Amino acid sequence: MGALAMMKQDGVAAQPHPTAAPRLRVEEVSLRYRTPDGGVFSALDKVSFEVPDQQFAVIVGPSGCGKSSLLYLTAGLAEPSDGAIFVGGQKVEGPGADRGMVFQSYTLFPWLTVRENIEFGLKRRGMPAAERKDIVEYYLNEVGLKAFAENYPKQLSGGMMQRVAIARALANDPQILLMDEPFGALDSQTRLQMQQLLLRVWEHSKKTVVFVTHDIDEAILLGDRVYVMGARPGRIKQILDVPIDRPRNLDVVMEPEFIRMKRQILGLLHDDLHEAH
Repeated sequence: MGALAMMKQDGVAAQPHPTAAPRLRVEEVSLRYRTPDGGVFSALDKVSFEVPDQQFAVIVGPSGCGKSSLLYLTAGLAEPSDGAIFVGGQKVEGPGADRGMVFQSYTLFPWLTVRENIEFGLKRRGMPAAERKDIVEYYLNEVGLKAFAENYPKQLSGGMMQRVAIARALANDPQILLMDEPFGALDSQTRLQMQQLLLRVWEHSKKTVVFVTHDIDEAILLGDRVYVMGARPGRIKQILDVPIDRPRNLDVVMEPEFIRMKRQILGLLHDDLHEAH
């Protein structure tokens, strides 16, 4: 479904019908590295899971458990040692326009304005100027940057730069949006603001999202389902549905369901820490 087809006249995106097949399927994926001393380090070991269409999936786990590696494999920026990853039923064999990626570091083109950064992928695809303009205007409004459209990245705060990165990724209408700790470098107040913005934008677009974080509160606040990873080597330890209705705001962190789920995830991570020693 094209980005323009997602827009209603009132500026709110229509919600596409979910499909029966999973949007993302990870099958028996392992990742191994050769170490400087000639040994082998196993980063991921036979990881398998599925993410349904339109789901906001969050992967949480300890540092070094392979969360980001799994995302990079899905993006096609690296190849698994074993197994396969499928997006929309197609095997991932390299980077593609069907996947949008938002990194923790700010990856904007410094020589392009906010508008030109968001437009970049559309222009490379040869989309007509009028259609590009409509899409860019829509996402400038979605992320609250219309007044900064002609600014350059160096004139923006960290949170604003990540808004541009999110808008740029969504403007290309990917099947799945991959987010690697995109708010990790932000101060706590800006991070909360960005979480709220992402929830609102996602509720409009209903894109399938795979979001990596080490922050348990963030995982529960954002996710439909939380995939808890264990370390050494990385694996999916448990998959938990988030029992909190949408729409959500920051007040949910005080709800009993939120606190119970946080304790459950902390328990899983604590158990894994003991197993690792």
